Amino acid sequence: AWFWNERFWLPHNVTWADLKNTEEATFPQAEDLYLAFPLAFCIFMVRLIFERFVAKPCAIALNIQANGPQIAPPNAILEKVFTAITKHPDEKRLEGLSKQLDWDVRSIQRWFRQRRNQEKPSTLTRFCESMWRFSFYLYVFTYGVRFLKKTPWLWNTRHCWYNYPYQPLTTDLHYYYILELSFYWSLMFSQFTDIKRKDFGIMFLHHLVCIFLITFSYVNNMARVGTLVLCLHDSADALLEAAKMANYAKFQKMCDLLFVMFAVVFITTRLGIFPLWVLNTTLFESWEIVGPYPSWWVFNLLLLLIQGLNCFWSYLIVKIACKAVSRGKVSKDDRSDIESSSDEEDSEPPGKNPHTATTTNGTSGTNGYLLTGSCSMDD
Repeated sequence: AWFWNERFWLPHNVTWADLKNTEEATFPQAEDLYLAFPLAFCIFMVRLIFERFVAKPCAIALNIQANGPQIAPPNAILEKVFTAITKHPDEKRLEGLSKQLDWDVRSIQRWFRQRRNQEKPSTLTRFCESMWRFSFYLYVFTYGVRFLKKTPWLWNTRHCWYNYPYQPLTTDLHYYYILELSFYWSLMFSQFTDIKRKDFGIMFLHHLVCIFLITFSYVNNMARVGTLVLCLHDSADALLEAAKMANYAKFQKMCDLLFVMFAVVFITTRLGIFPLWVLNTTLFESWEIVGPYPSWWVFNLLLLLIQGLNCFWSYLIVKIACKAVSRGKVSKDDRSDIESSSDEEDSEPPGKNPHTATTTNGTSGTNGYLLTGSCSMDD
């Protein structure tokens, strides 16, 4: 009873009984959301089939090889240090290992880099993952646009609040919401087995906020404005995954072009349209038409948190773009875990530290990152 307190969830003088389904109208019900769990499992299974029977043949047709990184030569002492102590030994430990093994420090550094890179997935694996995400993002964004262009609240956001919360749930809206929620649940679980990234914590937070936001807005029937948020945030994701695929296939110019398109769409939608259009209606138009109440505050705080993540990712995208301008191509994303290849590292002068790349989502958001070398997006 305390969790479903009507004074928290609903506007003044509205009760749950008012939102029960009738023969005349259907409203969102909390129990509808249980459908997301079996559907999330189905999405995960579809992904496995898609990657195996669609994405992999496409990758092979593009001459993308399944070869992994160079394997570090077996060494019991270094392996023990790597697994039990540190994967990034400091200078003092390197000198101690050098004396113990009678190896030069450079060789030990190379061994540790090769050993770290051993855990990297192959380019084929990355391509298949990106092709799956590209296909899903393209489908769900296309569906969202086709659905929303028939709705009055796309053209006038005040319709998100007229007669709220007595707004009937349509079949298309229900399908759109459950599909998005199921996909985010599938990402929540698959990210523990997918390619690991340094922005894992941020992406985990992003997925949690998205799931909570979708669930929250469905239960208190803020689904109309929720569809605007979902479609707007899906707009750039397919471009990012397409740029990664172009990189893996070594289509340099296409990768650069797609990345520029992604950056423009991402920054325009997340830093321009989202605050000026969506936040404007959730904060000001809803205040004027419906008035604030407890769950209204929570909903807007979640949207502001999403906007904070948008600002963080936009900063990283601009940083990549500035590097691209100076180097003439997209080279590294500050989000990637993936280190330089062993061959590149071996060619470094002895006095230099190994290069590493770090990652930014991505995508929902933008959950992708750029590899070393030309335009290299690697989610």
